[in-house]
Amino acid sequence: MQDYFLVIVLGYLLGNFQTSFILGKLIKKVDIRTLGRGNAGASNAVESLGWKFGIVVAFLDAFKGLLAILLVRYFFNVTLDTQGAPLLYLAGYSAVLGHIFPFFMNFKGGKGTATLVGMMIGLNPWFGMIGIALIVAITYVTDFVAIGTVGLLVWMIAGTVYFNIGLYPLILTILGMLLSVYLHLPNFQRIKDKNEGRLSLVLKRKKVV
Repeated sequence: MQDYFLVIVLGYLLGNFQTSFILGKLIKKVDIRTLGRGNAGASNAVESLGWKFGIVVAFLDAFKGLLAILLVRYFFNVTLDTQGAPLLYLAGYSAVLGHIFPFFMNFKGGKGTATLVGMMIGLNPWFGMIGIALIVAITYVTDFVAIGTVGLLVWMIAGTVYFNIGLYPLILTILGMLLSVYLHLPNFQRIKDKNEGRLSLVLKRKKVV
């Protein structure tokens, strides 16, 4: 039980490193939460501060999820099997939660997609790379990041089932999917209302700062 607690704390604290907020303050001298959609995620960074800045944010946000997995693998000497998977998944999803609900920002962060990608790479590099390919391909075809994210979530569940690592990781994955879908409900509504910004247009738009 102590191991589970330590893993939760480790993952959550790593997730609290809000890349877009910190870099926005240091480099752009702005609060990312006052721009665009008002969240501290990579997609809002792309929309508000330009695609180059957004890519850096996405990379570092993904690294949080990856680092959480790597640290647990090293310090707890576990692998992706029925014994180690619960700790690994708990670490990864705790990092995702830390990104979404950072305590020092009144629990208002991003949506956790990039951190989830990093978690997937940490679990299995091929699993993560296919996930990246899926979200990129679906986003390219549909022109909406939110729909690409749905593809990533489905792949996360499919991979967890394929790994055959027990019920606990699958439950965490389903809960994580439900949370992500909930956070993206405003995006889906805007897509339905034809008010959601298409990625192709966002990339062509002049950055705010």
